[in-house]
Amino acid sequence: MKQLKTLLTAALLVGAAAPVAGQITERQRPAEWANLVRGGRFMDRFEAMPDGDLRADVWGADSVRPRFVDNGIERPDLSFWGGNILRGDDGRYHLFVCGWPERSEKGHMTWPASTVYHTTSSRPWGPYTIADTIGKGHNPEVYRTDDGHYVLYVIDGRYVSTSLSGPWTYGKFDFDTRDRRVIEGLSNLTFARRSDGSFLMVCRGGGVWVSRDGLAPYRQITERRIYPAVAGEFEDPVVWRDSLQYHLIVNDWLGRIAYYQRSLDGVHWLTEPGEAYAPGVSFHRDGRVEHWFKYERARVLQDAQGRVEQINFAVIDTIKWNDLGGDRHSSKNICLPMNKGLLLEVLNRKPITDKTRTVRLRIRAEKDFHPITDVDVASVRFGCYTEVNYGRGARALRAEADGEDLILTFDAAACAITPEEFAPKLIGSDRRGRLLFGYASLPYVNYRPAILSSMAPRYDSASQRISLTVENFGLSTSAKAHVAIEQGGRTIATASLGRLKPYASTTLNLSLDGAAWDATAPHRVVFSRDGHTLNETEFPGTPKQ
Repeated sequence: MKQLKTLLTAALLVGAAAPVAGQITERQRPAEWANLVRGGRFMDRFEAMPDGDLRADVWGADSVRPRFVDNGIERPDLSFWGGNILRGDDGRYHLFVCGWPERSEKGHMTWPASTVYHTTSSRPWGPYTIADTIGKGHNPEVYRTDDGHYVLYVIDGRYVSTSLSGPWTYGKFDFDTRDRRVIEGLSNLTFARRSDGSFLMVCRGGGVWVSRDGLAPYRQITERRIYPAVAGEFEDPVVWRDSLQYHLIVNDWLGRIAYYQRSLDGVHWLTEPGEAYAPGVSFHRDGRVEHWFKYERARVLQDAQGRVEQINFAVIDTIKWNDLGGDRHSSKNICLPMNKGLLLEVLNRKPITDKTRTVRLRIRAEKDFHPITDVDVASVRFGCYTEVNYGRGARALRAEADGEDLILTFDAAACAITPEEFAPKLIGSDRRGRLLFGYASLPYVNYRPAILSSMAPRYDSASQRISLTVENFGLSTSAKAHVAIEQGGRTIATASLGRLKPYASTTLNLSLDGAAWDATAPHRVVFSRDGHTLNETEFPGTPKQ
């Protein structure tokens, strides 16, 4: 353990001096990231912290002093970590955060004995003050269910209450692995409310789970991690859903870089290029940067449409092992405002194909945003994120007013919108030079898709048939599909699957297609329609005894 600690400390110290926003090693940074335009990275959405008194007479390395102490929650006698914010019915903001005495003998390594606090503020960015002590726990995340319960997750358990003010009852979640292995254990969980009131959960290892109401058992859908296909020590995922799509940020704690992903259904994800965040994202209007050494446990505060208007982090000013009891180092929770983006809607009723000539896009007016007068139309690029993030995509051919909304028309070919596209992207600026971005809905896309998922196939040697239980974890009735079971690179059984309502299940009985069942070999279940794979799951074989 001591040797591992030494190696990790050395790795973290590489490039640690005077970090700047976006600082990662060339090994980590794909060469094409250098060509991203402003707005191409999630990190470009960070905005300057609110103005406040900067204080130097506080704990911390020189890189974080002077600083805005009243941002988030900070106290000289407590070290804070993790937590997310809810806007309460009382109009106040409620941050559930964990912490421990700053003078604890082990310093930051006291975290396994941390306490969860309920803190409040009249402003989203704080300062937050402790209103109540909930109990023991670490890495809290709170959400509200449709029936009015508040569920406060902590590692290895959860608290439940019908009021933010408590009382809170401690208990355990129930988890159903559904014949799948748990990826890296069930810790550092994160939750997103689905549009029907159910909840999607992502665990530390990148597995996806669903609960019907946020309290019923969480049932695992995936068998492998959904994170980017790159090397990294991933942890601290944060998942959320807006009115259009799912979003996920996951942190490579060793590389000190986070990645941003999007999804239509919460199961199949694409990764956008560029850093989601990196050291140096906490900055002031005058350009001064608070250079925190680590930014972890990212959590989001969403507006009525689900867009991120603020992000909060657990931050520390040094390597965790160097934060000792009673020294000048510690940790806190900080809040950073975000550019929440635009409300966009493609007006083409029919699917966009290579025969489509133009794409019409509505930019909706909002309070304090008037697209007709605010948008610099010449700056706008629109289309697939693979084009727009690099300054390509379509320019507006014409602009017209529709009430208070602005409608832009683009050349369809330049938009490069494929049949798989579910949320084309816009990047531009307003007339003052402020970044504009957003993702557009497509009227022909089902934003509540079916999600077909099976249990492991069961072979009955007496009948020489395979039993396969299939469920629909999606939010709409599935269309008819083709099911295939594969072993050793060949298809050994097939069947037709009828329509399944949301959360419904059925059991199919399949005959072997001239092949022998090998209980020791892995087997793959593949759902497809019209030759297009919808979902697939690989189950391990049973080792010989």
